[in-house]
Amino acid sequence: MAINKKDGMNYAPKGSANKVVDPGEFKVGVGALDHGHIYGMCNGLKEAGAEIVYVYDKDPKKIEEFQEKFPEAKAVNSVDEILNDPEIKMLAAAAIPNLRSALGNKAMKAGKDYFTDKTGFTSLDQLEETKKVVEETGRRYFVYFSERLHVEGAIFAGKLIEEGRIGRVIQVTGFGPHSLNKESRPDWFFKKDQYGGILTDIGSHQIEQFLYYTGNKDAKVLHSKVANYDNPDTPELEDYGDATLVGENGATFFYKVHWFSPKGLSTWGDGRTFITGTKGSIEVRKYTNVATNATGDHVFLVDENGEEHFEVNGKVGFPFFGEMILDCINGTENAMTQEHIFKAQELCLKCQEEAIVID
Repeated sequence: MAINKKDGMNYAPKGSANKVVDPGEFKVGVGALDHGHIYGMCNGLKEAGAEIVYVYDKDPKKIEEFQEKFPEAKAVNSVDEILNDPEIKMLAAAAIPNLRSALGNKAMKAGKDYFTDKTGFTSLDQLEETKKVVEETGRRYFVYFSERLHVEGAIFAGKLIEEGRIGRVIQVTGFGPHSLNKESRPDWFFKKDQYGGILTDIGSHQIEQFLYYTGNKDAKVLHSKVANYDNPDTPELEDYGDATLVGENGATFFYKVHWFSPKGLSTWGDGRTFITGTKGSIEVRKYTNVATNATGDHVFLVDENGEEHFEVNGKVGFPFFGEMILDCINGTENAMTQEHIFKAQELCLKCQEEAIVID
């Protein structure tokens, strides 16, 4: 179901088509191709029935590569050409992280909803400005938290929690290791003012999951730290980070993210989530089952009735994309509320801002 198993930057899951709109009803323009996650974002949109109409990037080679996957997308000379088309409902983009919020503000002021790769922000000031734009325009700002939204095992874990299989969730632990693939990374990846820091960037996935699985609308950062352990030639790169939080309902959270996936691993990262409830526990092995099965989406449940192993790859789907499209059309918030998105982003920014730097 997934491609690019060894390359996290270009990991773009594919699912089955589950169209929620008629052809031409929801037209999308793509406005920046700086990160490969744009392919996963567009796969999800297209499978839900969206039409990818335009593509723009300052690099013609990136446009050419994008059109190989989405030949229906017409290349244009600027983002303004996309935003000036009244038929376009959404701008999807994976710009350099520190430019994502400004692009989104521009899109929303032009009357479009916006779908950005994570992280959507690299500073709290950016977050506050975008909140104002959302309120003023009535448009929507969506963030691609792919480690839950585009992982069937993570979606299935949420359903088990909703069913009450493990009782009240009291603790979540998240592991988000990634492959560095240093030679293939763009320059901005190593500049902290551009990528925002490791807890802002890949840490944003983790906090979103914590809030979702525990049902929290707010949380407090207790402790966070970052380090550059093994990349002295790129001193602004943080190759390790972790943090501890507690939610307003008392549930706690620890997560760690880093760029040290071993080269012998079958995929780009052995991402896992451990969820402890009052009546049971869940483990999600997202991308591989180490030394056992190279497929992802393994979910392990232990409760009062025993132990279960669910292999859900290809069985759950990715409902977020269709729900997002319908939210844009109907003014609802079924996919993900703005409050949830902004709180997840606020907390990852605070983790970064308050982090102890390990020398």
